[in-house]
Amino acid sequence: MTDYNTTDTSFIIPKLRGLYAALAPLTVLYMRVIAGIAFMVHGWPKITDPMGRIGMVEGLGFHPGWLWAPLLAATEFFGGLLLILGLLTRPAAFACSIVLCVTTYFHWIVQAEGFGGAETSLLWLGITLYFVTHGGGRFSADRVIGKQF
Repeated sequence: MTDYNTTDTSFIIPKLRGLYAALAPLTVLYMRVIAGIAFMVHGWPKITDPMGRIGMVEGLGFHPGWLWAPLLAATEFFGGLLLILGLLTRPAAFACSIVLCVTTYFHWIVQAEGFGGAETSLLWLGITLYFVTHGGGRFSADRVIGKQF
């Protein structure tokens, strides 16, 4: 997991080094929790009716819909929960990243909205890819148990 070391950086205002070092783990926690909440909020309607999105996923080319719709629901809801906890952070973030790649494709290509339509998905993808590569950070369950994927 990343410990945010600011000692290798030369600062214009050197006294800020300590502030940045103290805030870095908290901002990672904030980003992970907000991302997890967003995924859970998007996943909640799907998890309460996992077969309700069959037509949508089949419309995107994912057949059979009875398989992909519940997987989408579980990925969004439980992936978000795992992100909040910082438990199995990398696999949860990877699964959420796949969902975001699909939503990017959907908005950019299928809906022909271009960058403007896909922008939110691209931003969230950047956040989830951060957690794929960096892990959950100092304040995560992964760190508490001393194991990470």
